[in-house]
Amino acid sequence: MTADRWEPVAFKARVDEVLRRFVAQEADEFAAIDPVLDPVAGQLEAAVANGKRLRTAFCYWGWRAVGQPDSDALVRAAASMELVHAAAVVHDDLIDDSPLRHGQPTAHIALRDAVVRRPGADADTAARSLAMLVGNLLMALAGQLFATSGLPAAYLVRARPLWSVMARELIAGECLEILRTGAGPDTGASLKVIRYKTAKYTVEQPLLIGGALAGASGRLREGYSSYGLPLGEAFQLRDDLLGLFGDAELTGKANADDLRGQRPTALLAETWRLAGDGERKLLRALLGRGDLDGDGLEAVREVMRRLRAPDRIEDMIRARVDEALDALRGLDVPAQAASALTALAHSVTARLS
Repeated sequence: MTADRWEPVAFKARVDEVLRRFVAQEADEFAAIDPVLDPVAGQLEAAVANGKRLRTAFCYWGWRAVGQPDSDALVRAAASMELVHAAAVVHDDLIDDSPLRHGQPTAHIALRDAVVRRPGADADTAARSLAMLVGNLLMALAGQLFATSGLPAAYLVRARPLWSVMARELIAGECLEILRTGAGPDTGASLKVIRYKTAKYTVEQPLLIGGALAGASGRLREGYSSYGLPLGEAFQLRDDLLGLFGDAELTGKANADDLRGQRPTALLAETWRLAGDGERKLLRALLGRGDLDGDGLEAVREVMRRLRAPDRIEDMIRARVDEALDALRGLDVPAQAASALTALAHSVTARLS
């Protein structure tokens, strides 16, 4: 990334290098305690091996939109957002019992090999416990990377309270999803899950943390929320659509996961709201089945298409992107920051095909 142009690929490479170096060192120190820890250390590195680095980008531009210059220390601080995300993903995959992420076995699946040779051991239970601890350590490492980023202590103090808010809202969102799973589909409740589980820690909180580090005004912070919340919701709505209708080779996740888990997505809630008695009977017979695949999966997709539920979600996405961009246009920020945040709004909600 040059001083006057946003180059996402170069920025991602820069963040990848920060994360690779930091996590590799931490993984080495962890594994040095005992060789039996090597597979666990490997999952620390695997957890940050992939990703678009969106949260780092929003934190970075939360800083730059205040008028602050590019800074390696800020990039390190912003990269800590990816460790929060990595921790959330490990825990989320564990809670949802998801087998794949980015086309690779999730932590609790990959770690079965670390315990499978123990006589009389329950490999699944032990692997799930190890994965939970990997997620816990990643969250701790996020705080460490932030605190040791190299930014002045006075800057870090301004932003530190937002970490508590981010953690509280993220965990609340995960709890809401667990408590709503299997309950009667409700679009409003699903959107609340999206807001707290994903939208806030993906866009709003990284922006606010970057702004706090830079000393953003109260008005600018309000603008960040007005831009970040609808955009974060649009991001997750797109993710839900791709999860069911996208190419699994591109998404790296199994298409039937949300349906097997009967998760409270807005897509499922809208389908249920629009469905007639016969369609609801079919959905009841298929949703929540652990063996749902093939013909059953396509039957649910066909009901959704017939009811135009995916189109409803597309409308929600467009409305939220428009709301975010309207809020951005009302902010007094440098042209480069406005351009980058506009590009991010489009890229994070783009179709894969």
